Amino acid sequence: QVQLVESGGGLVQAGGSLRLSCEASGSTFSNNHMGWYRQAPGKEREMVARITNGGITNYADSVKGRFTISRDNAKNTVYLQMISLKPEDTAVYYCNAVVPGWSGHHNYWGQGTQVTVSS
Repeated sequence: QVQLVESGGGLVQAGGSLRLSCEASGSTFSNNHMGWYRQAPGKEREMVARITNGGITNYADSVKGRFTISRDNAKNTVYLQMISLKPEDTAVYYCNAVVPGWSGHHNYWGQGTQVTVSS
C-alpha cells in the first residue's frame, strides 16, 4: 500500500515562501508520477504542479513562475517550493502519486497540509 506523508505547510504572510515535502513509501518511487493539488474552502480540488517519472513538469497557470516542483528519488520525496505567495494560494495541499501497475495506473493521496497566506 502506497503511503504519502506531507509536511511543510503553515501560516505565512503574502509575499513569503514555503516548501512542502511529500515522502512516499510502499512503491518504487522512481516509477511514479507525482503531483501537488490543492483545495480551497468551497472549491474543487485543482492541480497545482506535476512531475513525471522522467522529470517533465507542468504547472497550473496561476502558479507558473512562483512554484517549483522537484523530486529526489533517493529520498522518495517530492517537493513544492512556493515563493511570492498570495492570499489566494490559501488551501489544503495534497500530494498525489500515480503508480503504474499491471492493471493500470493507480492514484494515491496524502492526508493534506494546510497552507494559509495572510494579506
